[in-house]
Amino acid sequence: MELSCKNEYALLALIELTAHYQSGEPLQIRQISALQKIPDRYLEQVLATLRRSGLVRSQRGARGGYVLAREPWKISLLEVMNSLDGADAEIGESDSPPKNVENAVIVEIWQEANQAAKTVLQRYTLKDLCDKRDARRQLDIMYYI
Repeated sequence: MELSCKNEYALLALIELTAHYQSGEPLQIRQISALQKIPDRYLEQVLATLRRSGLVRSQRGARGGYVLAREPWKISLLEVMNSLDGADAEIGESDSPPKNVENAVIVEIWQEANQAAKTVLQRYTLKDLCDKRDARRQLDIMYYI
């Protein structure tokens, strides 16, 4: 499992949507783009994928934009990754049998690492990401005082 540019941009956009979740006000692509320095066109594609997966909703109109489709504490990071990469995206997964014992050992360990990553991503939610960000910001503020 890899943190691709698409995954990182999706998580950054979802952090902004989570931060504005309580207000109920939708965020426009240009707002998210400006806050997180994500190219508009790319963000548009990422949000469309998240919308098709049911993680965000879009609202049309002058005051339209994007909002989370569910509470941020109910959306796991694994669900986000699966919506972008597909549930079957695995590291080093191959249909062919291992060539030798060494390859078999490598594949076995890679699968174990992948399962560990999935377990961690399942444990964290969008709310957890925002809480960690807010805690880090507090530490930064205290550091400069």
